[in-house]
Amino acid sequence: MTSSLALAQRPVVTTQDSIPEKPPSVFKSGFYPLSFFDFDLRYLIKYNNYEGIRLGMGGTTNDRLFESLKFGGYFARGFKDQAWKYSFGGSIRLAKEPKSWLSLTYIDDIAELGSFFYLTDARVYNVFEPRLVNISQFYKHRTWTTNYQQQLTPKILAEFKLSRSNITQIEDYQFEIGNEIFSNYVIAEATASFRFSPKTNFFLSEDGEIEYFDGFPKITAQVSQGLRSFFDGDFEYIKLGLKLDYYIKRTDLSSTNILLEGKLGIGDIPLTHLFHAFPNSPTKDRILQRFSVAGRQSFETMYFGEFFSDKLVSLQLRHALRRFYFSDRIKPELVFISRHALGSLVQRERHLGLDFNTLEQGYNELGMELNKIFSGFGLSFAYRYGAYHLPEFEDNISFKFTFYLSI
Repeated sequence: MTSSLALAQRPVVTTQDSIPEKPPSVFKSGFYPLSFFDFDLRYLIKYNNYEGIRLGMGGTTNDRLFESLKFGGYFARGFKDQAWKYSFGGSIRLAKEPKSWLSLTYIDDIAELGSFFYLTDARVYNVFEPRLVNISQFYKHRTWTTNYQQQLTPKILAEFKLSRSNITQIEDYQFEIGNEIFSNYVIAEATASFRFSPKTNFFLSEDGEIEYFDGFPKITAQVSQGLRSFFDGDFEYIKLGLKLDYYIKRTDLSSTNILLEGKLGIGDIPLTHLFHAFPNSPTKDRILQRFSVAGRQSFETMYFGEFFSDKLVSLQLRHALRRFYFSDRIKPELVFISRHALGSLVQRERHLGLDFNTLEQGYNELGMELNKIFSGFGLSFAYRYGAYHLPEFEDNISFKFTFYLSI
């Protein structure tokens, strides 16, 4: 589980088409600077099925207050669950070259069941995160975490984390080990994460170097060790993640994106900290009832809570044709998508209370998007086929809108 607070570094600004000649805009960087404080735009407004509309505010101090010391946090409240969430912490810069930061953060918030995030990806900012809209399964956590981040080279970022989380269930879930059944528990974890971006470039700002072109390929690796008895942790395990993100842009302005990812968990891992394959289909009966916003790298026909794994391999292929030109304002883009996932779970019977499946037979999905039809909006269609094809034809279909904001 990663911190929602990016105190040590500004987030990455990504683009695949060109390298800007000047620093990015407020909406591309994700921060709105006001004197010595940078407001983080990620916390302003969100929506999910558990909290409903979530409003908040957050950010971090900048070099106008202290050059080597930063303080920040956020607070938010959901209209549906009527609960406050918040975080606070600080960071100290240990060295300018190589850049290194040490931070301490406290978080009282919710997190998605089965979510796995790479620490080094926390620097990537999107003004709109479409998959968040549909998430319905969460757990509560109160977490102390300390992070050490260092830019080993201009192309390699490393981050290390030590955390302790008190987990409280929202769903009706229990985890059985031997004769003991856990509903609420403590997760103590040590994590190391590395990202290699050979085509990354920077511009120089008042705060130092900021990454503005996050090129491809990108290779990310992460290992987490669950610590039993240390910090009163209840479980001992190891989790590994490896991701390759490769982007090919051709002279005819078509492009192909290949995302290959593998995850492995060994030991006593509760469902909250296992893996899902990024499902993005609301659990509703009719196609139009499931009409919502499509994600960027999610399985659009896979229902939330349908599959969990401790071993998971996924492959996603996206091929975009050259954009069609109808006018200066209408230039849609046609994208063909193929997604596949294969997984398994040992001792499925230890996870009590929730009904879910595993992925031993392989999950397959074909999709098509017509993006940027007007003002960033488009349409998405996907179809589930193969071993997990459902008896009712319409249950295998996803029809949604897409949103790609161009600034």
